[in-house]
Amino acid sequence: MRCLGLDLGTKTLGLAMSDKMNMIASPYKTLRYDGEDYNLLFKELDTIISNNQITDLVLGLPKNMNNSLGFAAERSMKFKEALENRYELPVTLIDERLSTVEATNYLLEADMSRKKRKEVVDGVAASIILDTYLKMKGE
Repeated sequence: MRCLGLDLGTKTLGLAMSDKMNMIASPYKTLRYDGEDYNLLFKELDTIISNNQITDLVLGLPKNMNNSLGFAAERSMKFKEALENRYELPVTLIDERLSTVEATNYLLEADMSRKKRKEVVDGVAASIILDTYLKMKGE
């Protein structure tokens, strides 16, 4: 019984997973894809969801700073719909403004190289999104 956090970018999908108690969010991996062809993502997600007994999906919603919804938010809402159609799991949208900036700052503080940061930043951003959800759920 775990939650899976997702940070959808234009070319990557960062993933984070909760522990079995749904208290701690940890970066899991980053999946790469082309355009809006989610088939490759779904193949990988099928395995991850099945093998890890995922019960909830948490997807970042990248709102603009003025709280409006732009192109990136619309892309996330379409992806949410695709997830709901594919999996019989609840999909929760979480405001992810500045999560990638926050993730990058964590990695800079850890003195991680630019190349390594690029590889892991999406997973760390997904863990921030998932952590936000877990904290809201636990209140």
